[in-house]
Order: sequence, then C-alpha cells, then structure tokens
Amino acid sequence: MTQPVMSVADIRKSFLDFFASKGHTVVASSPLVPGNDPTLMFTNSGMVQFKDVFLGTDKRNYVRAASVQACLRAGGKHNDLENVGYTARHHTFFEMLGNWSFGDYFKKESLNWAWELLTTVYKLPAEKLYATVYLEDDEAYAIWEDIFVKAGWTPERVKQEGRIIRIGDNKGGRYKSDNFWMMADTGPCGPCSEIFYDHGAHIPGGPPGSPDEDGDRFIEIWNNVFMQFNMDETGAVTPLPAPCVDTGMGLERLAAILQHVHSNYEIDLFDTLIKAAARETGCTDLSNKSLRVIADHIRATAFLVSDGVIPSNEGRGYVQRRIVRRAIRHGYKLGQKTPFFHKLVKDLVQVMGAAYPNMASQEARITEVLRVEEERFFETLATGMQILDEALTGGVKVLPGEVAFKLHDTYGFPLDLSADVCRENGVEVDSAGFAAAMEQQKAKGRAAGKFKMDKALEYTGAGNTFVGYEHLTQAAKIVALYADGTAVSELKAGQDGVLVLDTTPFYAESGGQVGDEGAVFSDAGLFEVGDTQKIKADVFGHHGTLKTGVLRVGDAVTAHVDAAKRAATVRNHSATHLMHKALREVLGEHVQQKGSLVNAERTRFDFAHNAPVTAEQIRQIEAKVNAEVLANAAAQARVMDIESAQKTGAMMLFGEKYGETVRVLDIGSSRELCGGTHVHATGDIGLFKVVGEGGVAAGVRRIEAVTGANALHYLQDLEDTVGAAAATLKTPVAELGNRLGQMVDQVKALEKEVAALKGKLASAQGDELVSSAVDVNGVKVLAAKLEGADAKTLRDTMDKLKDKLKTAVIVLGAVDGDKVQIAAGVTNDTTAKVKAGELANFVASQVGGKGGGKADIAMAGGTEPAKLAGALASVQAWVSAKL
Repeated sequence: MTQPVMSVADIRKSFLDFFASKGHTVVASSPLVPGNDPTLMFTNSGMVQFKDVFLGTDKRNYVRAASVQACLRAGGKHNDLENVGYTARHHTFFEMLGNWSFGDYFKKESLNWAWELLTTVYKLPAEKLYATVYLEDDEAYAIWEDIFVKAGWTPERVKQEGRIIRIGDNKGGRYKSDNFWMMADTGPCGPCSEIFYDHGAHIPGGPPGSPDEDGDRFIEIWNNVFMQFNMDETGAVTPLPAPCVDTGMGLERLAAILQHVHSNYEIDLFDTLIKAAARETGCTDLSNKSLRVIADHIRATAFLVSDGVIPSNEGRGYVQRRIVRRAIRHGYKLGQKTPFFHKLVKDLVQVMGAAYPNMASQEARITEVLRVEEERFFETLATGMQILDEALTGGVKVLPGEVAFKLHDTYGFPLDLSADVCRENGVEVDSAGFAAAMEQQKAKGRAAGKFKMDKALEYTGAGNTFVGYEHLTQAAKIVALYADGTAVSELKAGQDGVLVLDTTPFYAESGGQVGDEGAVFSDAGLFEVGDTQKIKADVFGHHGTLKTGVLRVGDAVTAHVDAAKRAATVRNHSATHLMHKALREVLGEHVQQKGSLVNAERTRFDFAHNAPVTAEQIRQIEAKVNAEVLANAAAQARVMDIESAQKTGAMMLFGEKYGETVRVLDIGSSRELCGGTHVHATGDIGLFKVVGEGGVAAGVRRIEAVTGANALHYLQDLEDTVGAAAATLKTPVAELGNRLGQMVDQVKALEKEVAALKGKLASAQGDELVSSAVDVNGVKVLAAKLEGADAKTLRDTMDKLKDKLKTAVIVLGAVDGDKVQIAAGVTNDTTAKVKAGELANFVASQVGGKGGGKADIAMAGGTEPAKLAGALASVQAWVSAKL
C-alpha cells in the first residue's frame, strides 16, 4: 500500500508535534550566523545552537529539545556549492530535523522513537529501512535487533538480510569511523547509529559498508549520535557522567521519500521555486539544472539577508555574493539578460514564510538587497561572459590563471563561478596561475576567509563571579595566570599576560560593549588591565601587563575598574538603547540592529535601512533621545526566564545568542534584553549628539554619536571651527551663512569670467594657428599647444578650427600643473581614414596617459607635461601614414 503524500510543511509540523508529545521543548531555529562562535562561518547543523550545552559552558531549563534548524553549507570546511544543481541531494541551504537529550534519555529511547516516527507517523514501510551501528556498540545493535523483532522479523532474518550493519574504523585510525562522532580532536564523542532508506533495486548502489555504497539506492536519512565518552589528547576515551543524544535528519531527503520522488528537487517546495525560476527566466524545460541552481540559491541568499549577511568582498558577505552571482549566471545562461533573481523572494515567502516568520517579515528588504547586488553584477556580466567564452574557444583544455583572475578582479566573477562554467565545457581552471596572479591580494583574501579561533586558553576551573553591576572595586583571588597563551604560576614585572579572578568587577566585552580597563594590585605587584575578554561564557580574562612586582596564582588582590572610562562607556551604551528606539520611531519598524560598538569615546550603531538618514530625521532622533535624558527616569534591570522576558515586550536583537535566563533592561521608554552595564538614570547621559551617518553595505546604514563630556567637547570644537571661519571672513557668527552664500555667488561669477577670458584667449590663439596647419595629401594637419586652456576650451577651439580648415585633422594640447589635456578632432569627410579616438590615444600614450572617443572628436589625458611637445610633433607623421 502506498503511503500518503505529506507536504514539507506537514513534515515539519508532525516532527515537532511528535517530539513535543515525548516531553521535548520545541526550540526555534537559530540564525545562519552562529551567535558568539568564531569557529564557524555558518550554522551547518542543528546542534550548533546547543554546542555550549554539550561543552558544559551553558545550561538550559530543559533536558529534552527538538527543532527544525535552517542550515547552510557553502563555505569553509562544509562547502557543497559546486555540486548544487548537479546532484539529487546537494544544497547550499537545507533544513535539519533534530532532537536532543542533555543527560536525560539515551540510546533505547532515541532509537525506538526514531522507528516509531518513521513507521507510525510517516508510515514508511519497515522493509525499506536499514540501520548502521559502530562495530563495538553492542548496546545499539541489541536495541535495533529488538526493534526489528517487534516489527515481525526473527533474529536470523535480521542477520540474513543485513538489516543492522556494523561499521568499524574505516577512516584510517582508532575511532576514525563513519559511525563514531567527535566534536573536535578532543572532548565529547561517541558512537552513532544511522538509518538508511532503500529506494529500490532499480537504483544503482549497495548498502552502507559495501564496495558500491556510494550509489543512490541506500540513502541515509537520520543519524543518532550518542555522546558517551570524553576523548583526551592521547586518544583514550572515558565515559561521560551524563551521556547526551544529538540527532539530525535532512528534511529535504525525508520529503523526497514521503512524496515518492527520488530527487530532493522534485519535492513540493522545490517544485514551486523551480516553476518561479522558470517564469522569471523564460525557460520552459523544468528539468533544466540551471533552474535547480536558482531555486536552491534563492533560499540560501534570502535567509542570509534576513540574518544580516549582506553581499560584500569579505567573510560571510563574500560567500553570499558568490551564491547570488552563481544564480544570476545560471539565469543568464538560460537567456535572461536583465535582473530577475530578486523577484523570486515573494515566491519563497509564500512557501516558507509561515515556518520562518522573521524571513517573511523582511520580504521587502531582502528583495531590495538582492536587487541592488543583481544590478551591480549585471553591469559587468555580459563583458565577463564574452571574455570567458572567447577564452574557452578553440578546444582549450585549461583556462589560464590570469584570465580567471581578470574575471575575478575586474568583472566580479568568483573563481568557483568561472570553474562552474569551465566544468560545463569540459575545461579545467589553472588554479595555481590564479593563485599566483592573486598574490598581491592574498592578505585581504586570507582575512576574508579567516574563521578559525585563535588558540584558546586552557581553563578548567570554576566560573568567576561578576559583581561589576554593583561595584567597581572588589577584593579577589587570582585563580589562573597566562603568558604567551600558556598557563603559568606567576607573572613578573614587564610581562604581558592574562589574569583570571574568582570574583571580578570588570565587564568582559560582549554585546558591542568593549571590555573594562583598570588595575589589579596587591602589595606584591600592580597589573594594568588593558582589556577584558571572555575565556568561556562565565570566565573573564583580564588582559594586560604587570607593571611592578610579582603576582602568583592564589594571591589575594584588589580589582579596580577605571571609573572614568566605565562611566563614559555606560553613558554611550545607555544612549544606544534610546537611539535604537528613536530610529525605529523616526524611520520605521523595519530598523533592525546589524552591529554595534560602544566604548568610552562614542557609540557606533549599524542598522537595516535602505536610504540615507536625512538631516531633519537626525534632528528628530536627537530630540527624542535628549527628551528622554531630560526626563531623568531611573533605569531598571530585571533577570527572568526568556519566555517571561518576551511577554514584557522587550526588544530582542535577532541574531544574538540568548540563554534561558536573560536580563531585561528598562532605560526611559526603551526595553531591551541586554547584559551590559548602564547608567542609573537617563539624566546621567548628560547630552546626546549624532556626529556621523553613512552607508556601510547595501541596505545597512551606520550612525555614530557622542554623549556627556565627549558631546560637550564635540560642540566646543565645532564652535571653535565656526568662530575661526567667521573671523577669517570678518563677519559675525550669526551672519556666517549669508556671508558664505555671497562668497559662493562671487566665486561662480569669477569662474564664468575666467572661462570667458580663456575662451577669448584660445580663440585668439586659434586664429593664429590656422596659418600653421600643414597640407598632407589634401588634408590640413594641425598639432598645437594652447596656453591656459581647459577641456571645454579645447573642445570649443576645436570646433572653430574645423569650421575654418574645412578638411582637417587637429590635435590640441594644454597643461595644467602636472596634468595634460588633449583633444583630437577629425572633420567628417576624413573620418573614413583617420579616427579621432585612435589619434587621441596615440598622443596620450606618449605623455603617460590614455584616451579615446568618437571618430570625429576624442579627449585624452596624461601625467607627463614635459613630453607634450614631442607628442604633438609626432602627429603629422602618424596622420601621413593613415592617409
């Protein structure tokens, strides 16, 4: 009997409903940009948001969880980009169904629930399912054997049909196996059990562990990881006190099975997106792989924009740009020569907006960001494709590295896009040659791709107690010291190092606020703290230099925060909250924080907005914030669980990583979740002044502001500047605007007068030059220098000389400082033999420049005035050769 077809939306819901019925807390998908995790470029699995829980640095108020996680694999270690569109199951963006146990249930429950969900809820035929276990995991094998026996098999039949397959160390070392999972080289690890679906004998391929396991017949759909051990540096494993479960099942793969299709691109969700791509490109062949690429890439790029990733030339933004441009190139390949990709956002929202409301709420912004990027690439796409097509003609087998680099550097073709085109034509790319051509830009490229954490400090002690909300000075004990990244027992005068205290008033950098500065001291020594950073979630590292004496682990010390810098920083931080609220009130609710930096000097705030903030809007923002300051309302901080915080209406910054317990901060009329340090009352801010506004990326603006004494100093400096200008112009400050207006009018009048005089001078010179023209085969040839002429004067004089000489070739040059201006003109009856553009370029090339233009008139420039006379002298011979 054929099982009923379920939509992707139904599969998502039934998965979460099932595990909710088993006591799991349903957790929302986290952003594609991992919160506070520099080791990952993108969220690539469901467990990423629980990583700190598994490492023991975070706790949740639940021990069972389930989620449908948005994932991306298109950069770094996990990079499936080149395969997307060409295989049945590769994607950049995909959804991962997962359930977790944090020291609660283990193998028996996990595997039995997996079987129950697949066979009872999704009604997959038991005969289609196979399981793998780690070779030494007898416990998992016995559980699976019991499951199959309860489903009607005998133990003998289970073994005969190979329903449970043991997989050993098949990757070249102890515990190096497809069925043994490790978070890193050391730390939590354990065996895993994978569930495979048999698509049938008509599909090539063998079961897992067999020589032809890479075929498409047996497809892994679910992996149950059992974090059972801790692995040390020697490779030895010891049992964990609280074993955990981490599972993952690809939604697209499962949907293909439940909808009776073999390729993920045939499921209902992709059917809609592929038809939308066909509509916008005009392609009628729905099986065309380019439509698959476009359908996949609109999901990835739209979700990236919604999570704050804007196309750029570095880091995550560069991966975003690569994906967008690959999609555009495939549309171009289908014949679509105008922007189309951004129009698919509305179709995506229709099929995925209900499951991901944050993405749906940003439909207009996502569309605009993609439109801008698309139009930018279309400006150079045709030329780049022409260069690439020409390079691939004539049966070439390798695309030269310098051509690939030119496409990358000049026309915005990422290397993998050129490689994509080459692969379609059976051509390889000279990657080594590309790398050589890229040598001068390697530093930038390395910075763009750097997503590895620097060597972490090895700290295994208890977390410190933070008292910095209440106190700036605190008695404490040194619990750890580091020098050059290594734990030491003492620091001596002159040494740089990191110091960990059992209790600290120092705030560690987080949420945009910089770490505190200050001093840690005792009678034995003085340590100057230049920065405070988190070593772990609850362990603060005090970075600095020991100025005097010796400090040792175990010493009793006094920790003192620089009060002036802390006060200036909190003024800016509190003002940022008020400014954020004012921005939303003045510009609209679409304003969303995209980054911030708060220090003692100023606050810098990046936010989503598609137009410059006008001077009038800035005045409104300043007025709203300063009104809050004058109200002098007391600030209030409350700690509560995240659900209660949400009910208070507190602003939650999308993309931030929040624990189950959060700090709700009320400052004036603003209410946000924030762990930073703040003023006691809004009046403490003193004065708020915006000092800068500009764009930092497509759809992202940056505003900078100062507060307190810094705002006063800014206004005083501004007053000094205005006063000096008024004194120079010998006018009262109040009349400065009118005086400047008068001066601008005077300058414009003088510029017109100078232009008129230049024209008269050039005209007079032109009249004198007519007699200097030389006859060459019936054509008057004139090459001369005009004193004091600009480009307009050269053109005007050229027109007059053409009228007087009738049939002529003319070159006029002028010098302005270290710049050369050149004009070349050819009368219409001579352009068949002599082209002004070629002539202008010939002359310019001799004076350190280049130029071009039409056949009858062309302009050029240069940077070597001393060579102008020689260049003009060469014109007659060049023209003679043409005639």
